Amino acid sequence: MRHMTRTAVMLCAALGLTATVGSASAVPATSAAASAPTARQVTRPVLVDCFWHAQVRPKNFVLACGDGNSRLVSLHWDSWGRSSARATGVNVVNDCDPYCAAGHFHPYAVVVKLDRPQSWKKHPQVQHYSRISLTYLGDRPEQFARVVTYPLWN
Repeated sequence: MRHMTRTAVMLCAALGLTATVGSASAVPATSAAASAPTARQVTRPVLVDCFWHAQVRPKNFVLACGDGNSRLVSLHWDSWGRSSARATGVNVVNDCDPYCAAGHFHPYAVVVKLDRPQSWKKHPQVQHYSRISLTYLGDRPEQFARVVTYPLWN
């Protein structure tokens, strides 16, 4: 009886493996290049987020990918062109006082400008904005200039 049970278990395992391998090989092969947008499909640059996803006119965008202590929310895009994009929104920033885990988030009205499109390393046929500038319209985080500019990841 033990021998039959062991044989049945082995047979089920073998069938499961065969089904998995068989179904994987039955799926048509596609390359990353085939599934990525072509240059003709993407005529305007994208904004690459923390998860390496291409975004166009996002409502929200995390600036501090490592800890989330700075993000843009309520973005309203006035333009999204081949050389630049412009939005108004709110930069929500953690004051990290006395330290980041105990800090408080504060909202600051900003104008966002994206520019310097260049080829995206993940999909070289796609252009992405490589620089972001924030212009604070009123109050701003302590020690921040009225206009701050950062490179964007590639």
